[in-house]
Amino acid sequence: MSKILMKGNEAIAEAAIRAGAAAYFCYPITPQTEVAEYMSRRMPEAGGVFLQAESEIAVGNMVFGAAATGQRIFTSASRPGISLMQEAISYMAGAQLPCVMLNIMRGGPGLGGILPAQSDYFQATKGGGHGDYRLLVLAPSSVQEAVDLTMLGFHLADKYRNPVMILGDGMIGQMMEPVEFPEEFEEPELPPNDWAATGAKGRAPVIIKSLYLDPDSLEDNTIVLHKKYIQMAKDEPRHELYKVNSKNRILIASYGTMARICQTVIDELETEGISIGLFRPITLFPFPEDALRKETNMKNIQEVLTVEMSMGQMVEDIERVIGRSKQIKFFGRTGGVVPTPDEVKEQIKEMIRKQTAAKAGKEKG
Repeated sequence: MSKILMKGNEAIAEAAIRAGAAAYFCYPITPQTEVAEYMSRRMPEAGGVFLQAESEIAVGNMVFGAAATGQRIFTSASRPGISLMQEAISYMAGAQLPCVMLNIMRGGPGLGGILPAQSDYFQATKGGGHGDYRLLVLAPSSVQEAVDLTMLGFHLADKYRNPVMILGDGMIGQMMEPVEFPEEFEEPELPPNDWAATGAKGRAPVIIKSLYLDPDSLEDNTIVLHKKYIQMAKDEPRHELYKVNSKNRILIASYGTMARICQTVIDELETEGISIGLFRPITLFPFPEDALRKETNMKNIQEVLTVEMSMGQMVEDIERVIGRSKQIKFFGRTGGVVPTPDEVKEQIKEMIRKQTAAKAGKEKG
């Protein structure tokens, strides 16, 4: 395999095609419009369907209809566009329809701006639409990982018959990095899609729906979905550790491209004799709870610093997992402002100064 220099948005689009996406529906919105532009050219070449709809509401319903045929379906948007798809996403989850959605996050709330942010964490991980449902959420930190996770996303969508979201930000969509694609997309065997609506010749009709007027039937379907989410939480958590060791007194928790900035911070502090580790969730749902709990149970870890391009949305999951066993601090910028390595370093040094002063106070006491 040879590496190709590609923009993130275009690399993700190519990954979706190579993973077998048969149709792509979209409505353009910055900072992911290059996905649509690329797919408009490549989908016809690959024998697939490209269709630009009149709105993201229409896109969501087109995805529902196409996914009901059992084909691999892909769409992309940025945060306001994903918001308009929420009704259809909930319907797809309720009807157990697989699809892959890309959200290249921009600043908000409201219409916001077009620069990078991570302020859609709640929307993606807590069920942004109505009802008891969850999405599988994958958060890449590089263009290569975005390619790999997009291809994995199609497999997981089919495995669990559930929508999957690739959650990136404007930086990962716009940056250019070398990537490589597998010559063939090899994946484990999947269960047959005999649930799909492909015509009822020679068999009983298949009815795909999320409407259950009988409350007992609706409860039964919701319980089936809930058991599936429990299985996801058991089998699918993914994370990465960076320079985590027994010398760390502070553990940074960060995801996506923000985690790469934190890696730079860790490398620079290492040259100053300061040892800091990084815990990076790759799956935001299921959140890698057991792994985080294991790392924060290390006696040397005194504090956890969550660094995000938001007002601290992942903090809630960190607090839920760790509880009060460690002090949890937050640093972030939002609105499209990307925290600099120097800003993060100053936060860490201030934490160390306070730790040192507290230790000195105890020794005097």
